Amino acid sequence: MQGVVYKSTGSWYHVKEQDGTSWQARIKGKLRIDGEISSTNPIAVGDVIDFEADDEQVKTGIISQVRPRENYIIRVSPHNRNQKHIIASNLDRALVVATIASPRTSMGFIDRFLVTAEAYHVPATIVFNKVDVLNDKHRATLEEWTGIYARAGYKVHHIVALQPETVAPLLDDLAGKTTLFSGHSGVGKSTLINQLIPDIGLRTQEVSDWSGKGQHTTTFAEMFDLPDGGRIIDTPGVKEFGLIDMEKEELAHYFPEMRRVMNDCRFNNCLHINEPGCAVKDALNEGVISVDRYASYMTIMDTIEKKW
Repeated sequence: MQGVVYKSTGSWYHVKEQDGTSWQARIKGKLRIDGEISSTNPIAVGDVIDFEADDEQVKTGIISQVRPRENYIIRVSPHNRNQKHIIASNLDRALVVATIASPRTSMGFIDRFLVTAEAYHVPATIVFNKVDVLNDKHRATLEEWTGIYARAGYKVHHIVALQPETVAPLLDDLAGKTTLFSGHSGVGKSTLINQLIPDIGLRTQEVSDWSGKGQHTTTFAEMFDLPDGGRIIDTPGVKEFGLIDMEKEELAHYFPEMRRVMNDCRFNNCLHINEPGCAVKDALNEGVISVDRYASYMTIMDTIEKKW
């Protein structure tokens, strides 16, 4: 039999067949995965697997094979910074939910998420939630950031998770696709998913008054079916998005606005820092590339150099 992994809780996996039949499946012995990468989790949410029935009555099975993945997104393992963790696989889109305030999402976090999505060839979307509670200063920041990311080539949504009319355009974008949801704790991911899938009843929690940060409400990545087709994968709130296996020569390729001009640099190995004849620096000076996005590029570059 064949199914898709909807949730992993360690040793057991919640699997659905194409007809919607649910199974609890586990690995027995050593499982070989084609094109296997070294990660803390051999099977990820979104994986297509082959399995055999172990007990038909209670619907338990044994996983025999993981089908080749079309793509996947990896982050630093939350338990070991030297290891990789596959967040999810076989994705059509990656979506980061962010807030300008209560709590504040940094541009650096958003950019690391976008760079990761670019590196693994998954189109990304940015959703700014809680736009109804912004003061004038925060609203100016929202408009500025929206312009920066739109010019870079990203689709940006402004929503209030509890207001269906603001969520409707996003729902249209999600139809028929498998979308990874990510973001800090407290940005309203669970509230948004409750709005997208009525009666799902995900647990939500208020942002802590004393810290201004959200509390974790999601423990494991889990996939849910959208009522009108498509799937979303909810992930635990992450404090940071650690990049893996990236070399400094690659980094500019994962900033679309830099990618568009970098072929005009004088040197093929230009890192766009202080080299002469750099088209990226020219675009920065002309305002074509955002100063804030370039600052993120330099911060990530510094992280890569320190690692090496």
